[in-house]
Amino acid sequence: MTKDDRELVELFAGLDTPGVSDALDKLGLGGRCFDVMPLANYSGTVVGPAFTVKYVPAASPPGTVGDFADDVADGDVVVIDNGGRTDCTVWGDIMTQYAGVRRFAATVIDGVCRDVSKALGDNYPLFTRGRFMRTGKDRVEVGSVNEVVSIGQARVVPRDIVVADANGVVVVPRGRAREVAEIARQIESVESKIREAIADGQTLKQARETLGYHLLQRKPS
Repeated sequence: MTKDDRELVELFAGLDTPGVSDALDKLGLGGRCFDVMPLANYSGTVVGPAFTVKYVPAASPPGTVGDFADDVADGDVVVIDNGGRTDCTVWGDIMTQYAGVRRFAATVIDGVCRDVSKALGDNYPLFTRGRFMRTGKDRVEVGSVNEVVSIGQARVVPRDIVVADANGVVVVPRGRAREVAEIARQIESVESKIREAIADGQTLKQARETLGYHLLQRKPS
């Protein structure tokens, strides 16, 4: 990653996808990847710049399916748009092994993966629409790398900031990352105070009303 990449990633340290999603709501932004969920319930949160890949139906003869991995940087999140296809995979155990060697942050797929025992055994963060055993070779091929893609209806531009955890995946536009992270921290601060208030004996209604809970995610009129 570049120095700028690292600085943006560090802004999201300690945040989670619900808080980031609330901040996106506050700013009127999209970015939630619908139906793309973790292969396992990771206890932490993955943050990294997006390295985007778009798959298309295979030509005759078919093209490559995975050589793009040589160009992914340490700490990148590989974001693969396979059009939501669940009939063939675009990620397997060899890719998982290589991702570990090269220290990719995670992989997000609008589609499915296979050889999941390797990812689970290595605790490699995979976020997908599911799992299936049928290979994508000769069925799909890489159509483009580091161009705009769509993941679960979310627009992903190369180097956008991807945040992923047990709740799912959100994508933060790179140019709004500082703003989103700041608002997410403000929201988390208020919610922390609410938790403290109810621990001290306040009713939930009192705590929420006092601290403005119902306005936290609302976009200013």
